[in-house]
Amino acid sequence: MQHLEKIFTETDTTYIAPNKYNLTFMVEQSSWHERYRLGTRINEERQNISFAPTPTPKIGAYFGWRWIFLGMSFSIPDLIGKSQSGKSKKEYVFNLYSSRVGADFYYRKTGSDFHINSYSGFNLPEDYVGQKFEGFQSKIVGLNAYWIFNNKKFSYPAAYSQSTNQRRSCGSFMAGFSYSHHSISFNHTKLPAEMIEQIQSSLKFNSLKYRDYNLSFGYGYNWVFAKNCLLNVSLMPAIAYKKAKMNGKPTDMENDWFEWINDINFDLVTRAGITWNNSKYYIGASLVLNTYDYRKSDFSMTNSFGSLRIYAGFNFWKRKEYRQEK
Repeated sequence: MQHLEKIFTETDTTYIAPNKYNLTFMVEQSSWHERYRLGTRINEERQNISFAPTPTPKIGAYFGWRWIFLGMSFSIPDLIGKSQSGKSKKEYVFNLYSSRVGADFYYRKTGSDFHINSYSGFNLPEDYVGQKFEGFQSKIVGLNAYWIFNNKKFSYPAAYSQSTNQRRSCGSFMAGFSYSHHSISFNHTKLPAEMIEQIQSSLKFNSLKYRDYNLSFGYGYNWVFAKNCLLNVSLMPAIAYKKAKMNGKPTDMENDWFEWINDINFDLVTRAGITWNNSKYYIGASLVLNTYDYRKSDFSMTNSFGSLRIYAGFNFWKRKEYRQEK
């Protein structure tokens, strides 16, 4: 057991300072951002329309033990009685950051507060960007796991869970696997009348469900730009296999062995974080963004979602081996 723990926690202390405390307390303000872009191309003519819900700011408090944070967050509009989301949203996110491996679990169900974010390929007499649209619903559930190769010198926890301190700048390659299930419902008849008249037939679907399996490989870098100050940026592009049903029917009706090639697309996970941490107190911000791309000959959908966090906290209850230090 000790040997296994060593594999996952061993670090080079000239690059990474270990966490001297058992517990931490943190408060944060967070918001979830999401965007869906539907597109089609017929006879060299492109038509696109994007939808996005209104970001919901939240405030929360958390207790942490080494790798794991547990707590609760609350919607700020709900707390002050000014929520306009209509049908309730549900958001659950769990992140694990250790020196060797990491994992993300997320569940997201939207409310009814989408609006038209952008569009092209329409000849419209007026601008509809920003108009509320009640014909879009989405649900996403997924799991993302990854392996960090240079874990002895590169610390993801230093940037995202404040459980270690990066002393010197360093980077690492990473590899991972992800699974997610996406459910989209779309009612084009809720669009403005001028759009309904011009929208292409391939965008007049009612539901789209697809499962996404991907393998990713990328690189992350921790830049120590000042004492106790760290900036992290990482990109993990992925090759993905997506199997879909549109309006309850498989999108690939032919039993062609090579048809699966058309179900291969690309995804991307982006992370960025900045933090100040003197081992006792810390403050910072982080962004985690997932982008999925689904394409067929006459239809495409790109959906991206992510969370932006601003946080502050402190560590307490020193570990036994550090209690003699001042």
